[in-house]
Formats: sequence, C-alpha cells, structure tokens
Amino acid sequence: MLGFLFKHRGAVAAPEVTWSNPLRSTIALFGSKWYAIGLGVAMLSWGLHVAALSLAPISIVQWIIAGGLVFVTILADRMFGLSVSRREWIGVALMAAGLAFLAATLKGTADNAHNAWDTPTLTAYVGGATLIGTVLIVVARGRRTEGLLLAASAGALWGASDIAIKALSGRLDALGIGVLVHPLALIILLLSLYGLLVSGRSLQLGEAVPVIAITSAVANIMTIASGPIVFGEPLPHDTLGLALRIVAFVLVVAATALTPPPVRESPA
Repeated sequence: MLGFLFKHRGAVAAPEVTWSNPLRSTIALFGSKWYAIGLGVAMLSWGLHVAALSLAPISIVQWIIAGGLVFVTILADRMFGLSVSRREWIGVALMAAGLAFLAATLKGTADNAHNAWDTPTLTAYVGGATLIGTVLIVVARGRRTEGLLLAASAGALWGASDIAIKALSGRLDALGIGVLVHPLALIILLLSLYGLLVSGRSLQLGEAVPVIAITSAVANIMTIASGPIVFGEPLPHDTLGLALRIVAFVLVVAATALTPPPVRESPA
C-alpha cells in the first residue's frame, strides 16, 4: 500500500498516459521520481509475494494481503496528507473485511502449497481475467467513473499475473532457473507491464484511496477464486462456511457502492 501511494504521487505529476503510445507513457511514468520510488517499494513487496505464493496456498496468501488493505487509509491520511472522507474509511474497512471473510471460507492446508494445475483451466482463467481487464479499458473511456473502472482493470490484469506466478512456482523444483525461460514467465512480464500502464492512468484520474482499494480488491478476488478453480484447493461444505461466503460478498458489494467516483483529475 505504501508503494501504491508513492506511485499515486508520481503518477499525477507525470505526463498524461496515452493508449496510442504505451511505451512513451511507461517511460514517462518511470521518469517520475515518486513513481520510481513507489515502484521500488512495490518490487520489494512483490518479491516477498512471489516467495509466499511458492510456499503456501494462494487463498491464504491473498487473505493476509487483503487484510492489509485497511492500512491504505491510515497511510494516506497520516503520511501523505491526503484527504480521506469518512465514507472512504468505511468503504475500505468493509472491503478489507469482506475479502478476509472470503479468503477464510476457501480452506487450504498450510502444509500443501496447492501448486497443481492443468493447462486448459489455467489458460481459460488467466485469459478470461486478461480479457475482463481489457474490456474495462474500452468501457471506461470517456465515463465519469473512468478512474475507478481502470483501477478494476489493473486489478484484473495483476490478478492474472499473480495466478500465472503461482502456476509457475509449481514448476520450480523441476525446472530450477529454467523457469525464467518458461512461457509463463513471458506472460507474467507482459501482464505486469500492462497492469502498470493501466494503473498509472487510473491513479492520474482518480483519488488515491478509492483507486487503490478497488485495484487491490479486484486483484484479490481474482486470485482467491483461482484457488479452488485452478489449483484444486478444497471448498467448505459446512453451513457456516457458506454463510461467511455470503457475508463476504455483501461486504465487498457494499464497500464498492460506498467508493465515491472521481469528479475531477487529481492535481499534480
């Protein structure tokens, strides 16, 4: 979350991201001092995230990450001097709670990393998440809620990247350093860069807290759901587990409804 806030400060000071020249826009973002600092912080946390994905079920990893979402409001308010409304405080707290409940119902044992997957299912899931992210970019253009829709797009793209990382981690023992030339490694790189560009534009258009919250929520939902669908994590069969799943869904929907749409571009 800290890296995200640094990237927001850098993104609003950088030249406007244009879809017609993605390479120039990416270089311009990287050229912003605060964005580069944020990217450095994000890369450090990404390395720890990759290590965690290789050792534990994806639902457990994302559960812990989802719980940290609430800190975005504290950091934005206390460290970055950003105005955080009561509505945003409530929305982010509800979203974090909903994601935590959702992850808690996707049971997976910590002594099994659940790295097994089959190619057709993985391809369909990652491809579907990428398609959703791309469609959201098209739908967002010219709308008042463009920043939030682009935030959701970035979340879908990064969720797809995280799922590919989890899948590739299952090949680490067999391939060793050879994972770097595996086709999934190229997919991870492309999805990560694609998500960075979309996220950069969403940060330019929207207020920090709502944009970061929606990006994180969508990425977490995508990756948590991939646990049972792609990697064979067991689902709860008890009534309590089903009840928690419904509560989680209601909390996330309520949090999204509370997230205010941007009505102006953030000032540099």
